[in-house]
Amino acid sequence: MNSNPDPFTLLTRYASPVEAEMRAVVAEPTPQLAGLIGMLQYHLGWVDANFRPVSARSGKGIRPAFCLLTAQAAGGRWEHALPAAAALELVHNFSLIHDDIEDGDRERRGRPTVWVLWGLSQGVNAGDALFVLARMALHRLAERGVPAARVVAAFRVFDAACLALTQGQYLDLSFENRLDVTVEEYLAMVSGKTAALLGAACHLGALLSSDDPNLVAHYRRFGEELGIAFQICDDILGIWGQSSITGKSSANDILRKKKSLPVVFGLAQQPELVEIYAREVLAPDDAARVLHLLEAAGARQFAQRLAEQHHQAAMAELAKTRIENQAQAELRILAQFLINRTY
Repeated sequence: MNSNPDPFTLLTRYASPVEAEMRAVVAEPTPQLAGLIGMLQYHLGWVDANFRPVSARSGKGIRPAFCLLTAQAAGGRWEHALPAAAALELVHNFSLIHDDIEDGDRERRGRPTVWVLWGLSQGVNAGDALFVLARMALHRLAERGVPAARVVAAFRVFDAACLALTQGQYLDLSFENRLDVTVEEYLAMVSGKTAALLGAACHLGALLSSDDPNLVAHYRRFGEELGIAFQICDDILGIWGQSSITGKSSANDILRKKKSLPVVFGLAQQPELVEIYAREVLAPDDAARVLHLLEAAGARQFAQRLAEQHHQAAMAELAKTRIENQAQAELRILAQFLINRTY
């Protein structure tokens, strides 16, 4: 095995077995339900809008990769954790279907979103179905020889993460009409919306491989801290990322008045920024002014420093495991990639 694989190799290493596991769950039960399953397969990039097989852009596979690498690092076989990895990717995609509806996003990964093609009601229904299928994927742990007690524990971890995910989304939506969101409130929001699922990925991988509660706790906190850093970097890219790389205009988050970390910090520093965000609708010229004000406030530098602090906290938790093997080294590589990425 290559002792220093690149991050893209690590993210794609398990892509085929994870997708095969997902396909086994997202299967057509009856011809009557072909349309429902077709919507899910469309969102996952497996079919086109007419349900014909296609290879479209899909997610990065971050959560499955961390789950399976953690399982290996903690001394287990990644194959035993495969149902958990598939469940994590499915529930992540459930959240994206609902996010698209809640945010009014008409495109994802360069294609029309599910709700745009099949309507709001069916979009909600498709997301609900994917959530249930994610839990059903987790049932397949027993087929991999995982003891019943560990399967029950895995469901507890998974369900707690799903609840935290929706709680974080609630907070995110509740921030839309507020101009006084604090950095502490922002961190509470991302701890649920983003960090909970990455924390669960590492938690599940360790839980399915080790009986040491302290070891499992270190891996969980590693994932949670890294999840916060990951979201902050996402916020930075949402404003200052190159649209040719990120696939979206840097003005989108500003025009939607999204309370990302740089904006939350800037609102507390710049009275003019508060005045702009108080307007009912922002114009393209406003976006340019917001960018200037954020730069003047040092919002980008603040966000970068905070991302680095949480990344360092994540690496400290990883070090506390006192494990040194190939999978552990690869976890470090992926963790570094998450805060250095440009998309």
